[in-house]
Amino acid sequence: MSFEDQIKSIFVEESRIPEEFRIEEIHQREYLCNGEMKKWDGPVSEVYSPVCIPGPNGLQRKLIGTYPICTEKEANEALEAAIAAYDNGRGEWPTMSIDGRIKCLEQFIFKMIEQRGLVVKLIMWEIGKSYTDSAKEFDRTIEYINATIDALKDIDRQSSRFEISEGVVAQVRRSPLGVVLCMGPFNYPLNETFTTLIPALIMGNTLLFKPPKHGTLLHYPLLKAFQESFPKGVVNTVYGRGAVVTPGLMATGNINVLAFIGSSKVANDLKKRHPKINRLRAVLSLDAKNLAIITKNADLKLAVNECILGSLSFNGQRCTAIKIIYVHKDVADEFLKLLSEAIPKLPFGLPWDKDVKLTPLPEPHKPDFLKETIADAVANGARVVNENGGATAASFVYPAILYPVNDKMKLFREEQFGPVIPVVPFTNIEEPIAYQIDSPHGQQVSIFSENANEIAALIDPFVNLVSRVNINTQCQRGPDVFPFTGRKDSAEGTLSVHDALRAFSIRSLVAAKLNEANKHLINEIVNDNSSNFLSTKFIL
Repeated sequence: MSFEDQIKSIFVEESRIPEEFRIEEIHQREYLCNGEMKKWDGPVSEVYSPVCIPGPNGLQRKLIGTYPICTEKEANEALEAAIAAYDNGRGEWPTMSIDGRIKCLEQFIFKMIEQRGLVVKLIMWEIGKSYTDSAKEFDRTIEYINATIDALKDIDRQSSRFEISEGVVAQVRRSPLGVVLCMGPFNYPLNETFTTLIPALIMGNTLLFKPPKHGTLLHYPLLKAFQESFPKGVVNTVYGRGAVVTPGLMATGNINVLAFIGSSKVANDLKKRHPKINRLRAVLSLDAKNLAIITKNADLKLAVNECILGSLSFNGQRCTAIKIIYVHKDVADEFLKLLSEAIPKLPFGLPWDKDVKLTPLPEPHKPDFLKETIADAVANGARVVNENGGATAASFVYPAILYPVNDKMKLFREEQFGPVIPVVPFTNIEEPIAYQIDSPHGQQVSIFSENANEIAALIDPFVNLVSRVNINTQCQRGPDVFPFTGRKDSAEGTLSVHDALRAFSIRSLVAAKLNEANKHLINEIVNDNSSNFLSTKFIL
């Protein structure tokens, strides 16, 4: 049996799919707007899983459901609902106490957990993520929401006192910004979407929430939870083609914050649509081409283990993935040998297979794109180093190591976002530094060396070129309390549990001259609990 036939054999008839992992088709015919689950009778988009089923016409992606293709009309209705709910900062949600918002979010968590089984299954079926990692994504999202609540309590406790300076007494707190358009990515469709949606929500903003193109259905089971946990108009969903529904929303000038995770090209286009860009706050996580540097003083076994994780976790479909490796010529042969030996140890198969590491790809055109990038690299002097590298069957692509990669190849600059590992030889450490200087991206770097002086000499230039320097470990986002951002085209704004709360709010203060009349006035307001902002309540 050829290797391509071995890959094809992972796709089995539906009758052979274990019962606990099977899924019934879900045909969504409603969306959340202004506190109502509105019926939809218009056109729908079909959702095909990367999991293929053998049939008379070969391997075909399995249909798992449909969702509404709404228009600008529905998008504008959602915007109007969010504007009305915010009501120029006078709405129920933006004026609600922090304690009240936390109670709403805790109710949402309870209702969200009730849908865990279905949401996890939909993550797995929609984007091909392993069942184990799909479950981890859900659970990590719950942990993130709880950590956000704790962080907000901490911020609020620090803000519950009055400050006195130069005869002025003031209380400084954080207040919302307005209407937020939240758009998440397909690779972490739940977790990364919620890392902007949840902090934006809890800070008192109202939301327009557009699910990603791949990973749309999995949000459907949560719409009722949003509807029942928050006041009407606070959370509104926008369905439809992004190129159709989002430009018009931005052009209204009524979007106060754009929270977007995706390509810099799309982000730039959306921002330009806004008539007053100076009024628009943007929180963006964008392109990345993270670099790993393997020096001749590296522990090669460690470097290989971390580079495999960094390059191939979820098939390399992560913005934080290692997407190009510079290896010193003196150790290149040994590094490539160990890297090539590591790949066959990664089990490949369907998302529910035990211990599976490599799974089918959700984007229908991704296999062809990866084939083209591999062919381009080979045409310009690289070779596929590992056995069976780049072998493809339907939606599955086996990892390929390409060496030696040079600046004539697409893979040198373009973000592959898939299981292809470009490796570049170097003799002078200035070469990878120059690569990073010239790169339009600036998210992270991983440096592998056991020489302290060598690492120290690399830390200082790289902390001014990227946002995170990883020493002898893969590039990654977590822990969530650490800042997550990037330079150049890789990001705008900073996300972490604490930073996200700040990103979706602004410092506001109430101030008065410190005299007897004002002291009496302020004490009366505080003692009567007549203001949710001017308050010394302490949330435990």
